[in-house]
Amino acid sequence: MDATRQPKLEAKSVKLAFYNERMKRRLQVLDGIDLKVFEGELVAIVGPSGCGKSTFLNAVDGLSKINGGEIRVDGKLVTAPGPDRAMVFQQDSLFPWYTVTRNVTYGLELQNRLSKDEILDRADALIDLVGLEGFAEHYPHELSGGMRQRVNIARALAPDPQLLLLDEPFAALDAQTREFMQVELMKILSRARKTALFITHQIDEAIFLADRVAVFSARPARVREIVTVDLPAQRTLDVKLQPRFRELFSHVWRLIQEESRTGLALNNGGAA
Repeated sequence: MDATRQPKLEAKSVKLAFYNERMKRRLQVLDGIDLKVFEGELVAIVGPSGCGKSTFLNAVDGLSKINGGEIRVDGKLVTAPGPDRAMVFQQDSLFPWYTVTRNVTYGLELQNRLSKDEILDRADALIDLVGLEGFAEHYPHELSGGMRQRVNIARALAPDPQLLLLDEPFAALDAQTREFMQVELMKILSRARKTALFITHQIDEAIFLADRVAVFSARPARVREIVTVDLPAQRTLDVKLQPRFRELFSHVWRLIQEESRTGLALNNGGAA
């Protein structure tokens, strides 16, 4: 990666701790995260369960206040949520009483910066982008799980964020739909020309989608290693059968296993 390029996202020495008032205990979750994401990249984050992946994503979104270091998007310090970032969660959280179009336009209507016609034009374009032509007037209960997540992604893209944050967006889907949505997400992000940070527990999903995979250590999290995914940029599911894919999978899996054992040893020793 060219060190002279300006990153879209830069996290420097990010620390975050929570204090449990009832137990009178401070829990250090992030302990000096350093990470850069460049324009057009998808960087996936994996690590042991409970290591702080989603906490870091919430910090990037401005939902969780950090206790040290800094996070910048396009050079601007992150202190709160903003329109330059959009989050896609595991559950689609669509409004059941709104059609697909109204769900997609909801955020734009709140911003009140585009005319009604401009909002509808943008919604139509995004519905087409995520492959839901013909479903604009359907309600969420009339859609499959994968289709609802497509609406969720379209809604996140509607305000034209600079950075898309995805927190295990396919975890609730069945295995077949999940793999199909991985392919579709790559197409959507390529067409929308978006930069993304993607959280997942699935190593194969991370390697398939990402340009680079950041492996977090056991809590308190640091970046154990950043793995460059040297596979073709245009990928089909067949890439998962390639020897290089399996090599990358095994390498990342070994790192996570080592960190999981470290976390167990610390917990058994009574460390927070």
